[in-house]
Amino acid sequence: MENKPTVALITGASSGIGEAVAWRLARKPGTRLILVARREDRLRELARRLPCETTWVAADLTETDAPGRLLAHVQEHHPPLNLLVNNAGAAWRATFAEGGYENVRRTMEINFDAVLRVTETFLPMLRGAAPSSIVNIASTAGRISRPGAGAYSASKYALIGWSDSLYLEEAPHGVHVGLILPGFIKTEGFPADELTSKLATRWMVSDVRKAAEAVYEAGVLDRPERYVPRPYGLIAVLKVIAPGLVRKVMRGGAGQMATTKTGADAAEQSEKSRT
Repeated sequence: MENKPTVALITGASSGIGEAVAWRLARKPGTRLILVARREDRLRELARRLPCETTWVAADLTETDAPGRLLAHVQEHHPPLNLLVNNAGAAWRATFAEGGYENVRRTMEINFDAVLRVTETFLPMLRGAAPSSIVNIASTAGRISRPGAGAYSASKYALIGWSDSLYLEEAPHGVHVGLILPGFIKTEGFPADELTSKLATRWMVSDVRKAAEAVYEAGVLDRPERYVPRPYGLIAVLKVIAPGLVRKVMRGGAGQMATTKTGADAAEQSEKSRT
């Protein structure tokens, strides 16, 4: 992938990690981008500013016809895709007792089901364009859970397990599958104000540019897995070798300290305040 022009489709591209990935890929000569998100005005403005050939599709990936619309757009405007970045996602904080199945369902719908549907649609094209890559943006929450984030963790655990299997299945076809596991990344979707406002937890929050570089390494340089920042990988190791200790720590102050609101929570609260 490093020595061939990149034709990349990025979901969740209007802000945060997705926008940062677009800027990082645009630095690679010969790159062509397809940006996907719900907010057309932001996509249009980002496409105008990027220094490479860029088109966009405004789409809600939970809608039935969304993957087909993306495919039709690529077929009409671009050469075959050789990089798919599945970045779109959302989270709503709630305990299971509070949010129940409905919160799990809507979280899985965007964080897992939509990824499968988009990947299924483009897999034949990616095979035909091999060597090619799929990069799935998971989370450290897919390795260790926090109180109030069970639905989000479930979606990311599922994404990680499926990505590992897909890597093995598609390697013989020349399609690399990379996995990114960000920790706390300050974005519109995850303001992380509870963490950045405290000196003791400020260090836990990383930058979208580091996540974008990890995506580049996975998608273009064929790296298998990246934690952002890398020390978060120690969490996965600790969970395996000392699960009892991890549970004890997360039940205490550490678990409460790492519990944050999301952009979706804030948006819903704002909407409620207006009604």
